[in-house]
Amino acid sequence: MPRFELASPPLLSRSPLNRAEELRKDSAALQAGWSDAEVLQVDHRGRLRVDESGLVYTPAIEVAADPVPDAVFLGIHRGRHLWAQRVGALTGTLEDLRTAGENLDETQLSILTSALAILNWHASASFSALDGAATTPSSAGWSRTSTSNGHEEFPRTDPAVICLVHDGVDRVLLARAPAWPERRFSVLAGFVEAGESLETCVLREIKEEVGITVSDIAYLGSQPWPFPRSVMIGFSAKADPDVPLRFLDGEIAEAHWFHRDEVRSALELGDWASDSDSRLLLPGSISIARGMLEAWAASGS
Repeated sequence: MPRFELASPPLLSRSPLNRAEELRKDSAALQAGWSDAEVLQVDHRGRLRVDESGLVYTPAIEVAADPVPDAVFLGIHRGRHLWAQRVGALTGTLEDLRTAGENLDETQLSILTSALAILNWHASASFSALDGAATTPSSAGWSRTSTSNGHEEFPRTDPAVICLVHDGVDRVLLARAPAWPERRFSVLAGFVEAGESLETCVLREIKEEVGITVSDIAYLGSQPWPFPRSVMIGFSAKADPDVPLRFLDGEIAEAHWFHRDEVRSALELGDWASDSDSRLLLPGSISIARGMLEAWAASGS
């Protein structure tokens, strides 16, 4: 079986938003743009207001007369400055990235993914990692500065690998985490450890999760995954389906080898939200896992 590739970049990897990094330290420009700027407000559960056109923004002037310290400058959108802000409560129709993602265009997805990732970082970065001193937002929210020594700290992104394991012919290995409902399966994934290459992480994670050794590791693509602030790096790898599966680290409730025809049928049913009684339900389109499975399913005869 020849190696396969993603048919297109994952949804969350298409980033047409103009981030305008050159304005982050330009307080005069940010002040001047605030009067007609818009703010994407997100609650502490990652939910935001949506309507039939997509994301709903709040006029910045309704938030405050001047840029507020806890808001993050995301860039320029529709000719206006765009900010993100975490708030305690919101009213109206609220959705999160998982529920609203498939109904948003590429620019809206770029905006929402960036907003969630940076706001989630701020939520856990109130104190310096160096000396424990309190930190305050700086560079329009793209860094935090220590109140004790002025040290500047920047947003952290946690790398994780996600790997589609196949047998080189017509079967793919899919697993279910203990917290997932029955029949919901996906490809294997795990976080990269300190001092570890991406390929080594693929080998280790799959060995720890299902007890098998993979080969022919190949890069497929990547996407941001702001839960809370990760980047998913996709691979494919080959393994022997006759090797018994062993769940060594407790992160997998069950795993099975599925035939390509089963995967194709499951893809046609939709995603995890389907009310089908199929043995196999697969992730939705905002996840790189979906694109990986679609590419593998389409690569066979």
